[in-house]
Amino acid sequence: MPTINLPTQLKAHLQAGHPWVYRDHVPPSTRLASGTWVRLHCGNWQGFGLWDARSPIALRIFSSRMQPDANWIKTMVQQAWQAREPLRQTATTAYRLLFGEGDGMPGITIDLYNQYAVIATYADCVEVLIADVVKALQASVPQLRGVVRRRRDDSENDDETGKIELLWGELPPANLVVQEHGLKLIANLFEGQKTGLFLDHRENRHTIEQWSKGKTVLNCFSYTGAFSLYAARGGASATTSVDIAPAAARDAEQNFVLNDLMGEHHTFLARDCFDFLHRTIQRGETYDLVILDPPSFARSKKNIHAATRAYVKLNALAIQCVATGGLLASASCTSQLSPANFRLMLGEAAAQTDQQLRIIHEAGQALDHPVPAHFNEGRYLKFVLARVAERM
Repeated sequence: MPTINLPTQLKAHLQAGHPWVYRDHVPPSTRLASGTWVRLHCGNWQGFGLWDARSPIALRIFSSRMQPDANWIKTMVQQAWQAREPLRQTATTAYRLLFGEGDGMPGITIDLYNQYAVIATYADCVEVLIADVVKALQASVPQLRGVVRRRRDDSENDDETGKIELLWGELPPANLVVQEHGLKLIANLFEGQKTGLFLDHRENRHTIEQWSKGKTVLNCFSYTGAFSLYAARGGASATTSVDIAPAAARDAEQNFVLNDLMGEHHTFLARDCFDFLHRTIQRGETYDLVILDPPSFARSKKNIHAATRAYVKLNALAIQCVATGGLLASASCTSQLSPANFRLMLGEAAAQTDQQLRIIHEAGQALDHPVPAHFNEGRYLKFVLARVAERM
């Protein structure tokens, strides 16, 4: 097994459990094939990682005790399965079964939709693990019917779609109906964004349900309308779901029908959200609760300044569409934008509209997306619920 000695300045970083080593920290003469297991030394610390010949992240660390093998992978998948047991008690059949670094398996995620597992990979180096991961799923997940893979790249664009590949068993139906906290949702594992649904917002959707009673709700970038669905079950007097994709508007409406929540006071529009907000302001219309869940505005750190300006513009428009004393729920999946800078962005957007935002709730990704304590890069999702108030 090849050995790489790392700069001692990384020792505390590695001992704390950070799972990445960037290329500028490894000897430039290193030439290995992606997927090669490497023994790492840093002072008196040692670990085992996979080499990636293409990514800026040259090494992904899996263990500090042993070189992972098929049994090690099986143990990690079984532990992840057991850790989600409380979630399976909440009338939920779609969730993230394994969240990469958070479950000790960097570069790999596994989502479970009923009896179908969807694997996504984010690095070339983990290709060598796929066969063992499939076997581990077969051994760990009762009544598993199929394992598929969504082809992804490591561009950090969390909204990408990809081609599906059958790895074991049978293909899922084109429109699979799953449950989330008792609500029915259609998941398209073939063409939907992410692996089919945005599972990371599950608890945030539940928060919206708790704050929606009697309110008019505008849901921008609504995709399958899940936020609207929770708002409707929570007693919203009306919901408006807006997404640029006509197929998303149709899926959102179908989800309402599935849950017997359809009515004239729930509308679904295929519109550009920026344009819709502009026109809402021009008409002088407002909503009691406005939800923003846009796609990522930055694919890398070099785009973060332009992305921040776009977030300010979007949130300023949304604030002007919130009734006095109403609520703004704003989210960002841009990993390069920290929670602290996200709050600053919201403050700037409020200042541009001569309003104040009073944060009453702040959260991140759902409970099935654990993150190592020393791995801030894994905390990509920001979600803020704030009251819009006039400046006094």
